[in-house]
Amino acid sequence: MATMLTVLGGSAASVGTGQGCSGYLVSTETCNVVLDLGPDTLLELRKHTDFRALGAVVLSHLHVDHMLDIVALRFSLAYNPIEPDRRTPLWVPPGGLEFFDKVGEVFSSDFEPDDFFAKVFEINEYDPDGSLQLGDLVVSFAPTVHFVPCWAIRVHPMGDGGDLLYTADTGPSADLRDFAHGSRIVIAEASTPTAERDIMPFVSRGHLTAVEAAELARNAGAAILTLTHMFEENDPTIALAEAATVFDGEIVHAQPGARITWS
Repeated sequence: MATMLTVLGGSAASVGTGQGCSGYLVSTETCNVVLDLGPDTLLELRKHTDFRALGAVVLSHLHVDHMLDIVALRFSLAYNPIEPDRRTPLWVPPGGLEFFDKVGEVFSSDFEPDDFFAKVFEINEYDPDGSLQLGDLVVSFAPTVHFVPCWAIRVHPMGDGGDLLYTADTGPSADLRDFAHGSRIVIAEASTPTAERDIMPFVSRGHLTAVEAAELARNAGAAILTLTHMFEENDPTIALAEAATVFDGEIVHAQPGARITWS
């Protein structure tokens, strides 16, 4: 059975001139799961699948560049002329229910705050120590080092095709080596330019360099590294070249519509 990754957006905290922030669609023949849905990613999602029929949306953390289009998706699900036939499963990190209740208060003149998102989403907090069965995909988590609580996500398709590892946002001191080991595809953030690597202490830095992302993919034994979460102003081609000095496999620049299929 084939599994496909489709990039919905790969910019860092500021949307780019040609793409939005973090968002990734993982598809099998029977299931579509979205990992993060940052600004301007819903538009790209609609080009590739029916947003009303998603198996789930899973959020790594609650920074705006990873979840803002959840609000846009909420309005699309509520008011599009073609109504969904069920609520969309939305899995949020610990603390996410309270967070979305507060967001709902901003828009909920016609709803109780906790009903604003619950009208269209079946919203639950995941247990980072557990796993989720989402159709024919199993999703598990590992903590990262970031400026708010954040979790890397590993997606295991049923069968022997190989796993996908998404670092979400993380600094280099996160212990992701064992969690990533054996992944076939690694989506790794690379938003710290090498020249700025030492501005913040290693243990507290909340983002990777391209070389650190490549080292993670190499140590995992991955076949493909997808570099993401990069500002266009920092010239991602530099990051791609730096990663290639460390990682011998295929390197993909995360841009909207980029696809990787494996089976």
